[in-house]
Amino acid sequence: MTTKNRRFVAFGDAEVNGETDIMFSKILIANRGEIACRVIKTAKIMGIKTVAVYSDADREALHVSMADEAVHIGGSPASESYLLGDKIIAACKATGAEAVHPGYGFLSENAKFCEALEKAGITFIGPPPNAIEAMGDKITSKKLAKEANVSTVPGYMGLIEDTDEAVKISNEVGYPVMIKASAGGGGKGMRIAWNDEEAREGFERSKSEAASSFGDDRIFIEKFVTDPRHIEIQVLADKHGNCIYLGERECSIQRRNQKVIEEAPSPFLDEETRKKMGEQSVALAKAVGYASAGTVEFIVDGDKNFYFLEMNTRLQVEHPVTELITGIDLVEQMLRVAAGEKLSIAQDEVTLNGWAIESRLYAEDPYRNFLPSIGRLTTYRPPSEFESEDLVVRNDTGVFDGGEISTFYDPMIAKLCTWAPDRATAISAMSDALDAFEVEGIGHNIPFLSAVMEQDRFKEGRLTTGYIAEEFPDGFNGVELGNAAKKNIAGLAAYIGFHSQHRGFAEADTLDLSIKDVARSVMIGDERFDFDVLEEAVIWRDREDDFEMLMRVETDWGPGETLIRARVGDDHIVAQVTRKATGFRVRYRGADMNVQVFEPHVADLMVHMPVKMPPDMSKFLLCPMPGQVVRLEVAEGDEVQEGQPLAIVEAMKMENVLRAEKKAVVSKIAADVGAILAVDEVIMEFEDQ
Repeated sequence: MTTKNRRFVAFGDAEVNGETDIMFSKILIANRGEIACRVIKTAKIMGIKTVAVYSDADREALHVSMADEAVHIGGSPASESYLLGDKIIAACKATGAEAVHPGYGFLSENAKFCEALEKAGITFIGPPPNAIEAMGDKITSKKLAKEANVSTVPGYMGLIEDTDEAVKISNEVGYPVMIKASAGGGGKGMRIAWNDEEAREGFERSKSEAASSFGDDRIFIEKFVTDPRHIEIQVLADKHGNCIYLGERECSIQRRNQKVIEEAPSPFLDEETRKKMGEQSVALAKAVGYASAGTVEFIVDGDKNFYFLEMNTRLQVEHPVTELITGIDLVEQMLRVAAGEKLSIAQDEVTLNGWAIESRLYAEDPYRNFLPSIGRLTTYRPPSEFESEDLVVRNDTGVFDGGEISTFYDPMIAKLCTWAPDRATAISAMSDALDAFEVEGIGHNIPFLSAVMEQDRFKEGRLTTGYIAEEFPDGFNGVELGNAAKKNIAGLAAYIGFHSQHRGFAEADTLDLSIKDVARSVMIGDERFDFDVLEEAVIWRDREDDFEMLMRVETDWGPGETLIRARVGDDHIVAQVTRKATGFRVRYRGADMNVQVFEPHVADLMVHMPVKMPPDMSKFLLCPMPGQVVRLEVAEGDEVQEGQPLAIVEAMKMENVLRAEKKAVVSKIAADVGAILAVDEVIMEFEDQ
């Protein structure tokens, strides 16, 4: 018995399906943000009441208002609230919740919490404790995978005591190596080392992050597969020995070992490899007595050899793309399995239909090496969710317009998904959806996501886990539009710029090319475009070649609107526009442009305007993100070399090493260890050597 929404997108509009045989009348969601909202939506569809828990920082959070009841469980840090199992259990008893859905992160893979729930007579909506314990420890899980004949990566699975031993083992395994926290996840406690020095530093940083994030500083080392793809298999098992796999997800586009863009299926796998990976994943799940939704992660090389990485014994962040290509609601299946029902789906009934893409929207500044950003969402307007036979737009989110992004939790604010019958159409739909996603008040990575969607390499499916480092070796510095796209934006700006000033303009009754009464010049950077504005078109004039081209414009945009949908010639454009003194700020396909619209004689004079230069800040080490100084590596009077570590700042539970950009002498330390700093606060000053 299963609710089979074809694409599983219209959560809010769905009605209770009338199936009330499930034993739970009320569940508690031991999580926050978008995943808490996601679980609440399915529970409502199934007629199950929900209880939210919240910290001080989340009093006004979206998941709190969505749930039927809400219980305050402590302070803003997760260690004072969401990680306290006894408070979760107390909230269950106070509200009568019969079961707990843990979401992902926090207590979702904590076997002791699962056991405590069991002792309290509360059902855990997830796998049994022994499976969590076995698969949650990366060292143990690899040993079990080997025993289950699952292909594994070469490495050292024993405990590593110190940096000297880490360097020795790294040499034995052979560089490059991956240094990983045994209890890790979400990219925390992971470093790649290519030599002894990096192995030494990577071991120290991984151990420190693991201790602060998971309370477990055990580290292991394995061979790092070069040019790898990260492909994972979704499994689903019940308590009666049935287990199936639901295809794969391609998760290769990562930054700092954190997934950014996912898709299903993979553009790389063939049916034979998919079947082998799926069958090995099922074998591993059965070997540990797994029951619930889970994910088996693999590294796949260019020859389609695959190696087991780990098993995540919880719902994955990227689960929506699997739901979109299978039509199966994974949260519903988790609830039914936890209630003791048998799977209603057999392996031969699983079909993969179409293509789905997921983009993770993070509160971070892509122009500053993706450093975390916090603050108030002064504007949060995602594209409308939509479902038809040929297109789906889905947005899983846990924030709202006017809400706050705090420093206490993960910086992800939404997961934007598109589905279409084929990959190219799904990518095109994602580009349009990203263009329509309006976020103001914080830094965010939408421009970067848009840039990836437009890259030929991404469109061709040539992906590896090194994609971002290879395609953006100098970081993300924005997007430069091609000539045709820039010309379209310039023509659109000329059109809406004139019509916003002259709403009653009707001098051009026809599209006769001889009509050139209303001239406008558009400047994008140093480039100039000259147009004659007509009632329903613009005429672009190339002054050097004396060439003219008619560009018909169709749009219902009105002055004051911040989103424009238009057709310019044969091209469809979705862009964000903000009125400025001399034109518009336009954001389109990852480009953020100052588009100035002038009368031609004014444009002629712009070349004489002076350009203001930014101040020289090279003699200061500035805090690049809101965070806490956890360590200073130098003292006043020290001589530092280019690339030398200077300080470590922790932000959103990740340690960031700040390094010297050139040889210099530290003249002043302006911030102490433990100091909480805002963006661009001075940490130390230098004088040239």
